Amino acid sequence: MLTKTLTRIGAATALVLIASPVLTGCSTSKNKADTLYVARDVSTLYNSGKDRLDRGQYKLAAALFDEVERQHPYSPWARRAQLMSAFSYYMNRDYAESISAAQRFLSIHTGNKDAPYAYYLIALCYYEQIADVTRDQKITQQALDSLGELIRRYPQTRYAADARLKVDLVNDHLAGKEMEVGRFYQRRGQWLAAALRFRTVVDKYQTTTHTPEALERLVESYLSLGIPAEAQKAAAVLGRNYPGTKWYERSYKLMQEHGGAA
Repeated sequence: MLTKTLTRIGAATALVLIASPVLTGCSTSKNKADTLYVARDVSTLYNSGKDRLDRGQYKLAAALFDEVERQHPYSPWARRAQLMSAFSYYMNRDYAESISAAQRFLSIHTGNKDAPYAYYLIALCYYEQIADVTRDQKITQQALDSLGELIRRYPQTRYAADARLKVDLVNDHLAGKEMEVGRFYQRRGQWLAAALRFRTVVDKYQTTTHTPEALERLVESYLSLGIPAEAQKAAAVLGRNYPGTKWYERSYKLMQEHGGAA
């Protein structure tokens, strides 16, 4: 929760670099039906959206920024309003709408200087929807893909720097899911299915915090499958890389019980 709160603060701070100052000489409508289609000049619409955003009325703000784009599609402010709309939807946790707005911005303004922020916003929308490891991880994979795309396209930006940190967290989460499934198979005595899951962690997520346990559980699984030579290899890797952990102690004990050396 703290990570996501800080993420939202970071996204808001980043938007300051994108949102221009409010245009002068404009008043904000007091009418509750702010978003009814009434032809208005671009500055009035934009300032109304900015006012609603500042007040935390994110859904209304997004609707007003959308009106800027609809009523004044060729105005320089239409481009800016698209990003402001995407950000407003994000702040309102309307992630699907935020992603759609950001993707629309990118489809129209390919190569724009604010494109890195649009990619960052898309990644954040997926990242903040990551569910715990007992749930389907489709969103988690989408978050990883979006963060990776941002890093590939704009590696030198500060958005990419934050994305790299989040990639580590996402990989750890995905590894946790593999471990959770592997332990489930172990409890059912399905040792081959369990070993495949633990092997995935070791091969694909070897820099995560789950690797020592995955190696130890590979030792358990291989011994249960009757292939001590593979268990010995896993134990050796564990001993070489994580000698001071409880997982190595457990694997060492198991190998001794089965007449092997860890």
